[in-house]
Amino acid sequence: MKKILLIITLCLFAKSFAQLDTLNYLKQFEINKTSYIGKPFSKLLNDMKQIQTKAVWPVPNFRTKYYNFSTDFNFCDKEASFHNVITLSIEWEDPILRSNTRYFQELNNALFTNEEKNFYGSKIIKDIKVYR
Repeated sequence: MKKILLIITLCLFAKSFAQLDTLNYLKQFEINKTSYIGKPFSKLLNDMKQIQTKAVWPVPNFRTKYYNFSTDFNFCDKEASFHNVITLSIEWEDPILRSNTRYFQELNNALFTNEEKNFYGSKIIKDIKVYR
């Protein structure tokens, strides 16, 4: 019984370190955002070698229903992205048509696939925020 409790404790401890490592890793991109602002999102994706985006969520804009000014990228399964997860939020230099983001969201069910990588890769970054 003690061994089972020890194994469970170690697993939970390791998972919390993994989340902290992910947050610290992504925070480095926020700290170095001057290297990415004004550049295509593909540069950031190419530099992000230790972790891959799994879910993408266009952020609704309440000023206009026709454009998205920012997009949230999560690094967990889509189902888990509704909970307290680490998010990389990208504000775009030029707003993206909501119809375009909706198309990809419905096509791939909010998963970040090569199609999304190609679509967002050419978009220019205005700002980067990482939060939990």
